[in-house]
This record gives sequence, structure tokens and C-alpha cells, in this order.
Amino acid sequence: MARIGTSGWSYRGWKDDFYKGVPRNGWLAYAASRFTGIEINATFYREQKKEILARWRDAAPDGFAFAVKGHRFITHRLKLLDAEEALARQRANAQELRPKLAAVLWQLPRSLGKDQGRLDRFAAALDGWPETRHAIEFRHPSWFDADTAAVLNGHRLANCISDAADWPMWDAVTTDFVYVRLHGHEATYRSRYGDAGLMPWARRIGRWCAEGRDVHVYFDNDAEGAAPWDALSLIGMLDAAGGAPAASAAFPATW
Repeated sequence: MARIGTSGWSYRGWKDDFYKGVPRNGWLAYAASRFTGIEINATFYREQKKEILARWRDAAPDGFAFAVKGHRFITHRLKLLDAEEALARQRANAQELRPKLAAVLWQLPRSLGKDQGRLDRFAAALDGWPETRHAIEFRHPSWFDADTAAVLNGHRLANCISDAADWPMWDAVTTDFVYVRLHGHEATYRSRYGDAGLMPWARRIGRWCAEGRDVHVYFDNDAEGAAPWDALSLIGMLDAAGGAPAASAAFPATW
């Protein structure tokens, strides 16, 4: 199963382009009808009220997948240490998205270099949240080694394969779950991939799916509105090749 979508959906710059003719209170439902998954960015910045999470859950069709971004208090303030209480709080909050919650992403600071003890403790803490899959986005290259991969593999955690112009990419696949964030290869958060840039990713995703891995791919090149169109192009490539399910066709063409 491949889940393809964007990192977030509420961008004003998409109003007259991707969302043209769609009222703002229908943006999530529209995006969920076009994509097969969405990464929720808002959970990185603040704990969301349960009624908001429930509204987001209900706006998406059955079978849709949400990924949530782990709170920055855990990754940037605690830097993975003594995170058990904070993890339990976020886990309880995120339950409101079930059964559509499929993954949690933990984005580490670019300044946080390798610390085996921190990773060991955090991976063990994540074992206490077993009902969803977890991915860790390392942005400091000191993490990119066999020791880190072994910890991830031992706890069934995915290395987030993170493509950007401003930090290096580690393309290790560490479990039967693959998580990819496409931030913009030439200009982080801005540049469009286009067919030429997407085709190598389509081949990789097709191979991962054939190997029996679940795959999540989220586009974060939202600044100039490229993300939704790249996501749709990738879905089309995979659907044509039989490598991913098509987005819902049930959404009305007009409002």
C-alpha cells in the first residue's frame, strides 16, 4: 500500500489554484478525495483539541490515512530524553484520529548529532505506542550509519527518507514501513519535482510495494504551490503502473 499526499493542506497560496472554487471549510475533504494520505503538520507546533482532530478524521473518507508530526517539545526541547510522559500525552490525544491514524513522524533538529543513548531510550519509549507506525527524520549526517539502522530495525521504526536542498538525504530502508518526505530537491520547500524528478521515486515506491512494504510519501514543497500537483502526478504514475490505489472518485466535481 502506498500513501501519497502533502504535508499539511491549509495553505492560503493554494486558494486560487489547487482549491479554486472550493470553500475553505471544505479544503481537507477535497484534499482527502484527491490524495491517499496527508501528513498533519499542526501537531508539531501545538496539541490539538480532540474535537478538531475528530473533525479532521470525519472529513476524510474511509480507508484514508493520516500521519501526524510528533510535537517539537519531544524532539526539539527534550531532544528525545525523558520523553515517556510527553509521549503518553500525545498518544492519548492522537487516538481521536483512529482508525485513520497510520503513522507518526518524529523530525529531529538539524543541530542534533548522533547520540546512541538518546536513540536507544527513545526507541524503547516508542515501543509503548505500538498501534501505529513511527518514522524518525534525521537531518544531521552523523546519524547515517549501521548502528542507527540497527536500532531502527530492532524496533520496527522507519528511517524517514528526506529529500531537500538544505540537508543530506539518508536513503536507508530499515523496516517493512517506508516514510518519505519530499521537501524540494533544488530549492527546499519551493521547487517542483515534475515528471522527470518524480519518475525515479515512482520506481522506488513500486519496488518497495512489490517487496511488501507499506509506503508513505508526503510533499512539503508547498511554498509556491507545487506540493499538491506533484502528489497528484505521483499518484497517477503509480496508479497507471498498478503500484498504488487511486484517490477517491466520490468527491463532487462541483460545490
